[in-house]
Amino acid sequence: MTTVAPWYRTTLRWAQTNLTEIDPERYDDAWWRKHWRETSVQGAIINAGGIVAYYPSKFELHHRAERLGDRDLYGQIVASARDEGLTVVARMDSNRVAEDFFRAHPDWVCRNIDGEPITAADKWVTCINSPYYSDYLPQVITEIIDRSHPDGFADNSWAGLPRTSICYCRHCTDQFGRVTGFDLPRDHDWDSEDYRAWVAWNYQRRTDLWDLNNRVTTQAGGSDCLWFGMLSGDVLNNSRRFINLRQILARSELIMLDHQHRNPVDGFEQNTEAGKRLHELLGWDKLIPESTPQYQLGVPAFRVAAMPVAEVRLWATAGFAGGIQPWWHHIGSRHDDRRQYRTAAPLFGWHRDNSDILVDRTPIADVGIVWSQENHDLAGRKNPAERTLDPYRGVVRALNTAGIGYLPLHADDLDSARNRFSVIVLPNIAVLTDDQLTAIRSFADRGGSVIITGEAGVLDENGVHRDAPGLAELFDLRLSGRSYGAQNLADFDIETHERHSYLRLAPELRARFDGPTDVSAPEPNGSRHPVLAELDETDLVAFGGYLPIAEVGSGDVLATFVPDFPIFPPETSWMREPRTEVPAIIARELPSGARLVWLLADLDRCYARDEQPDHAVIIGNAVRWAIGDEPSFEIQSSGLVSASLYEQSGRRILHLTNRVTTSEIPGRQAHLVPVGPIRARVKSGFPEPRITSRVTGAELTTKVENGYLVFEIDQLVDHEVIIIDDRPDR
Repeated sequence: MTTVAPWYRTTLRWAQTNLTEIDPERYDDAWWRKHWRETSVQGAIINAGGIVAYYPSKFELHHRAERLGDRDLYGQIVASARDEGLTVVARMDSNRVAEDFFRAHPDWVCRNIDGEPITAADKWVTCINSPYYSDYLPQVITEIIDRSHPDGFADNSWAGLPRTSICYCRHCTDQFGRVTGFDLPRDHDWDSEDYRAWVAWNYQRRTDLWDLNNRVTTQAGGSDCLWFGMLSGDVLNNSRRFINLRQILARSELIMLDHQHRNPVDGFEQNTEAGKRLHELLGWDKLIPESTPQYQLGVPAFRVAAMPVAEVRLWATAGFAGGIQPWWHHIGSRHDDRRQYRTAAPLFGWHRDNSDILVDRTPIADVGIVWSQENHDLAGRKNPAERTLDPYRGVVRALNTAGIGYLPLHADDLDSARNRFSVIVLPNIAVLTDDQLTAIRSFADRGGSVIITGEAGVLDENGVHRDAPGLAELFDLRLSGRSYGAQNLADFDIETHERHSYLRLAPELRARFDGPTDVSAPEPNGSRHPVLAELDETDLVAFGGYLPIAEVGSGDVLATFVPDFPIFPPETSWMREPRTEVPAIIARELPSGARLVWLLADLDRCYARDEQPDHAVIIGNAVRWAIGDEPSFEIQSSGLVSASLYEQSGRRILHLTNRVTTSEIPGRQAHLVPVGPIRARVKSGFPEPRITSRVTGAELTTKVENGYLVFEIDQLVDHEVIIIDDRPDR
């Protein structure tokens, strides 16, 4: 008997016309059905209820759309979608209510410390610990299922009040006290036990709510009628919303990804990273459709103006490279700017024609970059963007620039790293459990290379400082507890030259080159370590960051700290202390073959913030040296292209995406800027493979060098997908 896969395994392309309250009067069913067909979608996300109902709900306080009347617009669109053979997901947006609802149930609304209701615009924010979530919304969900039998549910703002606010309603007061024994915290103080308990309790409450909603939908709609909320691809956004990604994705069959925010640090490749990071938790056999707005983002967002085609394509194709599926999204059902309708058809058509190589594939990477929400919470505290996320971003950006493949690795999965990676990188992962530290040591004992930065392993799972950093013995060093600089940019004195510091590379090579001689410099002694490759013409690199002071045992010190000195006036800009013995970069090799690098100087954070090219060079060099002579693949593109490698039965898939941006506005891009040529080296597993492009259709010429397939792509516009196939007839 043939088993039919459920809808959440087979629906690859999605449509969403996000209805507004006036759409019941203007929705053109025939036009949107035609657009569904033209864009090759297989599923539709349809506004049902929550803040606004698009059907005549039996619940008097379930606010009907302003111009709905007695019409069932939601039901009519569901019927059309079924007629077109589409999967249907009922969309809700549930965390706010109108004034009449508030007047009827004032105790269901969040309260501030003074007992006043918390509002957003003209709505009242409901508390997830109130009967609104535990009783009322399950009844609404059941009503929707009884009326229209959707395949599943999504909810835009399901997680309730974010971490920036503490709710003091009676439900929160009673439940928190009963579970933890504490009173609600009075402020956001990470040093306070009651605040940390409040954060942990809120994470658990969101997981509990996820489970509750799925019990409701499966009981009313069947085992495949699942509730997926919506999740952000921004890890800090999930933390602010108390969404424990590891817990929730372990119990989910799909992610409805609402990841639209662009930031000034990451380019379009952040969408690739998000897809990889989420798949690593969800599983690579599952799907991640992502809302792809056809309207302009930014501050403010222009909800009914068309996003430039180039911007849509760069964001979406970067998502494809991370295993994300497309989902077009319009606000409202009628638009004066009709340009937004033309973007999806060619993009979704390409996805339709090439879906065989975009799903059901296994990623290949030499490097695992470690992360955890616990680190962002307990080490990042009030400023995780700089303290913990920027180091991660800096490493990701440096590896993209270097053409090195990576995968995000959750700290709880470190015990499986040896079977997957030759190198793990811990970018300022201060919070590590005893089990995680044991996994890292075991990884190194079995020959795996380890790169750590900043203050890795200085905190335990509760955020408490260890007597000695957990990895100090492995690296044979001791942290003194003192430091130079600061992790937060705001902690530097901007009125002085405090950030005007440098790193001195070892050994110094000044006398080997033409130019004035520094008589105080030591004589050149040997050659530089591979971590410092491409830097032979300088003995200094700019720094300007944070450096914990360490005492080094048996490791090689590759760079030392040069303290700050004046910038202005230029007559005073000379080094008061040209050399110190303060180590900034150390490297060590173990008998097991493991190669270790500790970037004490926070070059990863600095690169995310300042984009100093030398910082990327050093990070990339450290990773290359740690990998050794046989990487799975590498590309050369002058840092303009990101690369991801996948494997299917009998073939490998190299997905390349364009990193070039020309706008100063994060994520804004009006033009596609072709780049090339791109040179690729992929470890050969096939004797005479056929290498073809799924974007241009061209067949590529290749040669074999030292066990690697070497080929060149002349030009890349937005993306390229190269198939290395051992079956030429396929």
